[in-house]
Amino acid sequence: MRKLCVVGSGYVGLVTGACFADLGNEVSLVDIDERKIEMLLAGNMPIYEPGLAELVQRNSAAQRMHFSTCYAEALENAEFVFICVGTPSGVDGEADLQYVRAAAQTIAETMRHPLIVINKSTVPVGTGDWTREIITSKQPQPIDFSVVSCPEFLREGSAIADFLQPDRTVLGSTDRAAAESVAELYTPVNAPVVITDLRTAEMIKYASNAFLATRISFINEISIICEQLGADVTEVARGMGFDKRIGPHFLEAGIGFGGSCFPKDVKALANMAQTHGMHPQLLNAVMEINAFQRRQITLKAREMLGGSVNGRTLAILGLAFKQNTDDTRESPSLTVARSLLNQGALVKAYDPVAMENASRDLPGIQLCQSPYDAADGSDALLVLTPWNEFKHLDMRRIHSSMAQAIVIDGRNMYNPAELRKLGFAYRGVGRGYNGEG
Repeated sequence: MRKLCVVGSGYVGLVTGACFADLGNEVSLVDIDERKIEMLLAGNMPIYEPGLAELVQRNSAAQRMHFSTCYAEALENAEFVFICVGTPSGVDGEADLQYVRAAAQTIAETMRHPLIVINKSTVPVGTGDWTREIITSKQPQPIDFSVVSCPEFLREGSAIADFLQPDRTVLGSTDRAAAESVAELYTPVNAPVVITDLRTAEMIKYASNAFLATRISFINEISIICEQLGADVTEVARGMGFDKRIGPHFLEAGIGFGGSCFPKDVKALANMAQTHGMHPQLLNAVMEINAFQRRQITLKAREMLGGSVNGRTLAILGLAFKQNTDDTRESPSLTVARSLLNQGALVKAYDPVAMENASRDLPGIQLCQSPYDAADGSDALLVLTPWNEFKHLDMRRIHSSMAQAIVIDGRNMYNPAELRKLGFAYRGVGRGYNGEG
């Protein structure tokens, strides 16, 4: 059994800690947010992630997982400390490293024995060197330590599976022995291990996310062209995906990417390029297409409602940025809802788990108890997050309850012909709309 300390109880920290504990390690999770630690000590989750509550409860009961607000307590006897704190976007798109700095400083001030410090947060290239400098300068007395970059590749909604069955483990350090020690921790997950230098490891994470975001923006741009030329982007993507050089992943046209990773990381990478005198044309285009794709939804709503949404009631299904999470950070749904509210619409909404978070982000929306409550009396129904339960709605019931039977399918979840047969005016994304209903 190895002793680990994990700093941060967000998605990355809590999943990392719980999964390492489930692999037989002893994990102390520390967070300065007393509310989160109190929730965890009481057996409650500060975030929603499928399977996470059961994992945390099982390992807490087995005394393999502990929670604290005290660094000294959490670091006692630890061999490794994982920094898993937020790096939100700053004013110009740069990563805000205040939480990484605070974690590194407190580790330096409280460590009493040699440690391997592992940056798991997504951080700008060069942060590993910067972390080493902070710890060295803030130690009351010199104690040996090493810094390793181990970027996370967890997808919200499938984070546990992603941790336990990863495509690869990336490790970067100037201390090869330290990187190999961290690699041993990951031996049970049986994935390829890439060991490189600090800066290259940090860049692998940004390049990976930027590439996936680029695929999404590419297929979304194709969807706009498809609409104008009468092609169906879902069939276009399927046909493309059979090509082994392309593959089928991240080719689902929709309302754009959101969440805590893709928007932030593309902006941060573009900012890194700009501050070093480069012009990241492709990255800027990826962000512009993503923003435009969200605007497309409100434009379709206005068009289908005679040119204005002022005074109209619109129902939104889905507020989280994707299914199987309660995360509304950078959610395209909230961008659409905010735009509609600003144009004078009454917005009703339903989401299986994200309504509490959405109400804090956008208090003007009217939250409903079910998809049917949201649709009742509405002039248009906007389906914006692809939750499974939305695939199997009683569309006849929805049709009969709406003031106007209009569906704007932002995730291409429905068969256009079937909905039109039921009497709906239907618009999807890139589905060959030719001006007919």
